[in-house]
Amino acid sequence: MMSDKRISILAQILIFTGLAILQCLPLFWKVYFPIEYWIKQSLMFAVWVGIFYLSLKVLLPFLLFRGRWGFFLLSVILLVLPSVLIFSHVSDNLLDLHAVLNKHFNVDPKKEHPDKALLGDFGTVIITLLVIGSSTVIGFGEKLRSESQLRENLEKEKVTSELSFLKSQINPHFFFNILNSIYALTDTDVTAARAAIYNLSHLMRYVLYDTQNNLTSLQKEVAFVEDYLKLMELRITSNVQVIFDKPAIVKDVEVAPMLFLPFIENAFKHGISSIHPSYIYIGLRQTENTIEIEVRNSLFEEQALNKEESNGIGIGNTKRRLDLIYPGRYELDIDKNTAASEFSVSLKLKQL
Repeated sequence: MMSDKRISILAQILIFTGLAILQCLPLFWKVYFPIEYWIKQSLMFAVWVGIFYLSLKVLLPFLLFRGRWGFFLLSVILLVLPSVLIFSHVSDNLLDLHAVLNKHFNVDPKKEHPDKALLGDFGTVIITLLVIGSSTVIGFGEKLRSESQLRENLEKEKVTSELSFLKSQINPHFFFNILNSIYALTDTDVTAARAAIYNLSHLMRYVLYDTQNNLTSLQKEVAFVEDYLKLMELRITSNVQVIFDKPAIVKDVEVAPMLFLPFIENAFKHGISSIHPSYIYIGLRQTENTIEIEVRNSLFEEQALNKEESNGIGIGNTKRRLDLIYPGRYELDIDKNTAASEFSVSLKLKQL
């Protein structure tokens, strides 16, 4: 796609080409003028080019675009048009163009049309106004494109700022849950607590150093989930079954960091019981154009009631991140099937 700057340059070239063709019309009609005429036309062409850029770079940005319509019109009527007419007449006199043309075309000065000079000035004014009008159109186009680009940049900055804020919420929330788990282990199994702290250091390295950008490698994200599951398994009983079903070979594509974590955290928070048999199933599926993760966990009556008000930062945060990073390219399905005593979350991402 052609850039805005190139479009503007092409439009200016077309305008000046049209102006040059307009001045050379006598050649198309096979009417030949003396050299003095073409010198005058060349000088006027240079003047009109100057007027074009005077309007584009000075009159428009400093007057018209600042709402000073009156000053803009006065500048055109009282400054630009008179200056062009004065230059036209001065160049005519210096070149003695009037006499040269009469001699070239064998015209008797006494038989000239009395309004000939007036008609020439009228034509000069019309062309000057067309030049100013063309520069105004170009100027408005550049202004609209500039404002559109500014709005786009501001929106990107807003999105980047919001994503940074959301990520800053994830990290404390994540470490808060992990530390709670390790704290619980210190009362029951000190050795397991030490192992948990060691595993936590690996997780912290990923969270602090590998998630600085808005996107990370899916392979790294899968490895992070596996490390997280190892850490969580230290605190669960034999009544809990955890399954992570993933492809044998994970294709290395980009994905938002820690995007799957809130769903898995919720499963551990609400889907396990120290008394009743319970399970957590995490399934990762990958096609050429999509990534899909499904998280299912057992749901008990008391947990079902608590879950209505305890999704907390995680799920809401994730929904907002999805809106910002994958607008129109994701499907999120949250199903609380109390009849089957199961809670499931399915997220499908469409890759570009």
